[in-house]
Amino acid sequence: MTLTQHRSHRRKEILRVVLAISIITVGIIHFAKPTPFVKIVPPQLPHPLELVYISGFFEILGGIGLLIPLVSVAAAWGLIALFIAVFPANINMAINNIKLEGIPDNPALYWARLPLQAVLIAWAWWYTRNPQAQPGASTVEAVVKSLSGVKTENHTRGDEG
Repeated sequence: MTLTQHRSHRRKEILRVVLAISIITVGIIHFAKPTPFVKIVPPQLPHPLELVYISGFFEILGGIGLLIPLVSVAAAWGLIALFIAVFPANINMAINNIKLEGIPDNPALYWARLPLQAVLIAWAWWYTRNPQAQPGASTVEAVVKSLSGVKTENHTRGDEG
């Protein structure tokens, strides 16, 4: 691995932790202060409080999963699905100019939030790429192979016994 590749890989892993911690934090806030999230759930959807708790749970789960090599790719795909699923709430907030405490009352900010979902989707998608290169992937592969009875590349016919 070249120095440039190493730096790029290191940067990607730092950003993985940033995304994971950010998503876990937002998920926790869904439980600690659900009211703002409930306010932006589209009125057509039933049980807004439950939906907020469900999305918060999956944000926490996805953030933790992003940090675990065995499930990081699946967690990234799950986060992509979650970012798409909660997008209608962001649209509802923008269209109906729903004011939330802690966010400046500026409709332009509500609309500016919408492209942020695309950034989050792209960021999570980055961690679905080259799953074999994910941190710990070779270790996970070796464990899975040993548990399933498949010989890893390090074993030779003479090693059986």
